[in-house]
Parts: sequence; C-alpha cells; structure tokens
Amino acid sequence: MTPGLYVVATPLGNLQDLSPRALETLRSVALIAAEDTRHSQTLCRQWDIRTPLVSLHDHNERDRLEGLVERLRGGGAVALISDAGTPLISDPGYLLVRAARGAAVPVYAVAGPSAVVAALSVAGIPCDRFVFEGFPPAQGAARRAYFETLAAEPRTLVFYESPHRLAASLADLSDIFGPEREGALLRELTKRFEEGVLGTLGDLAGRVREAAPKGECVLVVRGAPTVADEGEGERVLTILLNQLPVRQAVDLTVEITGAARKPLYARALVVKGR
Repeated sequence: MTPGLYVVATPLGNLQDLSPRALETLRSVALIAAEDTRHSQTLCRQWDIRTPLVSLHDHNERDRLEGLVERLRGGGAVALISDAGTPLISDPGYLLVRAARGAAVPVYAVAGPSAVVAALSVAGIPCDRFVFEGFPPAQGAARRAYFETLAAEPRTLVFYESPHRLAASLADLSDIFGPEREGALLRELTKRFEEGVLGTLGDLAGRVREAAPKGECVLVVRGAPTVADEGEGERVLTILLNQLPVRQAVDLTVEITGAARKPLYARALVVKGR
C-alpha cells in the first residue's frame, strides 16, 4: 500500500454502499483510525476487514496525533473513518489531516457517501448553491440567535439535528424564517426506514410536533428570496393570473421562482382588484 493517510468514506447505513476502492483500502492499510471502534466493528465483520482499529474521536484526537503522525512519517499507511459517511463533516479528523499535511505526509481522499450530499440529492430543493451548517446550538436562546444570522442567506441551508431537538429547531426556524419558507426533512438516509418530507417549515414543525421522528435527521431549507426573485416572481405571477385562480397562480409562482408567498399573494389580490 502506498504510504499516507487515507480519508475513507463509509456507508451512512446500508453497508452495501461501501465502494470497492474503500474496501480494498481498509483491508490494505496497516491501521484504521475510527471514531468509535465498537461501531466500526460491524462494518469490518460484514466485509471481512481484519485491519487493527484504534479510536480517534473528539476527546482523544490531540493525544493520538503524535503517534499517528510518526507512524505516517515512517512510511505507514493509515485509514481514517468516522461512524458513517465522510470523515471530518461534523466528525473528528481535522487535526489529524492538518498534522499529516504539516508533516509532508500524502493525504488521499477515498470518496463515497455523505449525508449532506445524499440529503440534497433527494430533498427537492435547489442545490446548485448551498451552505452546510452542521448541528445548530443545543440551547434555545443561542439557537434562535444563530438562526437569526442565517435568515437572509439566499443559498440553500443544510443542517444536522438530533431527533430530541428536532421539534424545537423546526419551531424556531418556522418562527424566524417564516412558516411559508420551504424545507425538507430527510430521516435515516439509506436505511430501512428512510423517509423524506418536502413542505413548508410551518408544516414540518407541525408534523414533528405531533409525532417526533426517530433516527438521524438532515434538514434542508430553501434560501431566502432575493430582490431578483421578487421581481421575477411578480413577472411570472402576472402571466399566471391571466389563466389561473389567485391561489393556484401564487403557488406555482412560488414553486417556479422561490419568491416569498405573502407579498405575492398581496400583489395578486391587487391585480385581481379584490
């Protein structure tokens, strides 16, 4: 195996998503640095990976650095994996990758599953430009202040959230971004009970409030409408109002342009003389 640090993406849930290259890498390196060795044993047993494991997580990464970097500088090949998906994306590993780079050790990407990309691909929300924000703050006041800073962000937003905080986060998002802002809730991606729901933030907040979901969740939220969106929205609305009732014209305009619903609806009533 060519010496270096291999950053290996592993399945989100479905173990069949491990790529042939990732499998070959994990079998061939001298050591695997895993976020949770107990969790990673399931993957290793499934694919008959017998490479030794060492833990590398938020609480011991600094302590492990010197030994791992020395091993790499000595010509060793080490793989870095997280519990699921691509390492470093809201997971440990940044310090090790940076230390390896600083020691002139080659770092190789063994690309594969990522919950961010998987969620965007199935959300049904524009994903040509997006911002990944990770986990929102756990405490209510801090979380609301954090969402306030993002309310005007025009790019699609992606959040991770734990099931027991999901209802509170969606309620805050609906309140701060507006209940009509579009969002998607993706749960248990690639697993047996995978689920995706597209709707307004108000609808999603109500759904979660009534029945709290289980499992790992990703929230995808449409970006704030821009001045250009509003101008294009009025143009499209005017055309549609010639053929459709007010509510249907407004709904289609929002879907086509991403413009805010309330001002469009008010504009439609003016155009129709109500």
